[in-house]
Amino acid sequence: MGEANHSMVSEFILQGLCNSRELQIFLLLPFSTLYLMTVVGNLFVVILIITDHHLHSPMYFLLANLSFTDFCLSSVTTPKLIADLVKENKTISFGGCMSQILFVHFFVGGEMVLLVTMAYDRYVAICRPLHYTTIMDRQKCIWLVLISWITGFVHGISQLILILELPFCGPRVIDSFFCDIPLVMKLVCMNTDTLEIVMNAESGVIATACFILFLISYTYLLLTVQLHSKDGSSKALSTCTSHIIVVVLFFCPVIFIYLWPVNITWVDKFLAVFYSVITPLLNPAIYTLRNRDIKNAIKKLISHM
Repeated sequence: MGEANHSMVSEFILQGLCNSRELQIFLLLPFSTLYLMTVVGNLFVVILIITDHHLHSPMYFLLANLSFTDFCLSSVTTPKLIADLVKENKTISFGGCMSQILFVHFFVGGEMVLLVTMAYDRYVAICRPLHYTTIMDRQKCIWLVLISWITGFVHGISQLILILELPFCGPRVIDSFFCDIPLVMKLVCMNTDTLEIVMNAESGVIATACFILFLISYTYLLLTVQLHSKDGSSKALSTCTSHIIVVVLFFCPVIFIYLWPVNITWVDKFLAVFYSVITPLLNPAIYTLRNRDIKNAIKKLISHM
């Protein structure tokens, strides 16, 4: 089936963000700047955490992995988006399209589990501070990160296997700037209503389940702290505000895309840009601006330089 797919459809045509040539040229500089800032910001956080021994703790180990995942996620779609802004014919090979599907779901799935892991880390740190170093030891942190990567890989490969088994023999136009499953499914030469529901439901259920686990973790955290001090919940909420902002910005667009029954093209494009371009840029900025340890490490680095 894979060979048949390649012989019938060797490439797809991407319509990009918009049809206006002038607007595409105008968007070239902003998106190039956003991607450069995303790469520099996330890699800077990773390098800073690795080099500063004061940041060698479970929370920052998880944060470094989050920044690396954001860098990878943005790099799957944004460079192609930027390159296509200056092209008349926006095409992507069959293999390139399948690779985008695999890696987008790989990194998105891994990041969802990683964000839940970070919520668990904050719960242990605030609710069980005396046992924090024992519960969140180095070995457990490594295993939790490995689980997030494995979950993302299994999710991505399962989506890819289902797509590869489908016949592509006619339409080639994808009304977006990258290959996303709901849009690629429309190009299949057979009725895929049931399969499309199953595939979208899998992504939506994973995102919703992770989001619910996050809500449960933080609700239990705040309720536990509230029982021990009158203003404890506000302090805990202040400590975890950065993480809450990141989770809301990441999960809401993903859940909306895969669970919302009505497909509105410009809304889907906006949300896709948001979780693949904007959120990876905002994450390092949010954590850097609101985290005292990170700011102190940056000041120390600047003073050494």
